[in-house]
Amino acid sequence: MTKKSTSKKSTRSFKIEFIEESDNRIMVLLRNIPVTMANSIRRVIISHVPTLAIERVFIFRNDSLMNDDMLAHRLGLIPLTTPLGKYALPEEAPDEEGSKPEYAELTLTIEAKDKPITVLSSDIKSKDPDVKPVSGDIEIVRLAPGQGIEAEMWAYMGRGKDHAKWSPVSVSVVRGLPVIRIKKTGCNKKCKKCVEACPKGVLAVKKGQLIVKDLYKCTTCGLCMEACPDIIKVSIDETSSILYLESIGQLRPIEILSLAFDEVIKKLDDFYSSLNEVSLENV
Repeated sequence: MTKKSTSKKSTRSFKIEFIEESDNRIMVLLRNIPVTMANSIRRVIISHVPTLAIERVFIFRNDSLMNDDMLAHRLGLIPLTTPLGKYALPEEAPDEEGSKPEYAELTLTIEAKDKPITVLSSDIKSKDPDVKPVSGDIEIVRLAPGQGIEAEMWAYMGRGKDHAKWSPVSVSVVRGLPVIRIKKTGCNKKCKKCVEACPKGVLAVKKGQLIVKDLYKCTTCGLCMEACPDIIKVSIDETSSILYLESIGQLRPIEILSLAFDEVIKKLDDFYSSLNEVSLENV
């Protein structure tokens, strides 16, 4: 699936191309956006995009072998679906009239009857249908017959810079655009050494010609170049960037990317305002 978005005319004409998009991952080509700049977006994705996570746990009953602190820690690490704009961000005042709610309430009430059971994230109940564990198969603790747990949890909005449980991604990577140059002469198409050397299947022989089948899979490992050094040259163009991320599930990948861009713009605006204030003071 490929989509294109082109900026208005500028001295640097940049493009954002969607190379891959699915329910939990996205890969975009940031053409004419250098790796150093794209890395700022990557860092914001990891540490500044806000999500919901359990922050306060009130345990009324815990008969399991796991102590209360460890149980609360495990509950806090369960990723929760996050409805955008519904709950107050850490910097927003929750006590203003008509403001967003400060937290989402969840409960865990379960007891093992005649046989041992494994408590799963699916056993957590939420008062808000938009807030629930991303996966129902996360194991929390095992209970022997007669043991039980009763707990109430409050989930707050937060950011990965404060704790990893608020980070919305499991992977966020930026790299330069691979460049593969193939000489048209001197290549014996029947040998296929370079094709077989590539672990990602980037190269192929089509209609008697050596071609690049999927450039974006290239990791620039150089194995194809080692196999055929006189035919293939591999390099990296760091004036353009490939940004790849995998969502944990709190937010859709496109939402994470959009929020990251908003955060970068906000930080640039704040920096510009602060710079103007300093300039005016020195006038």
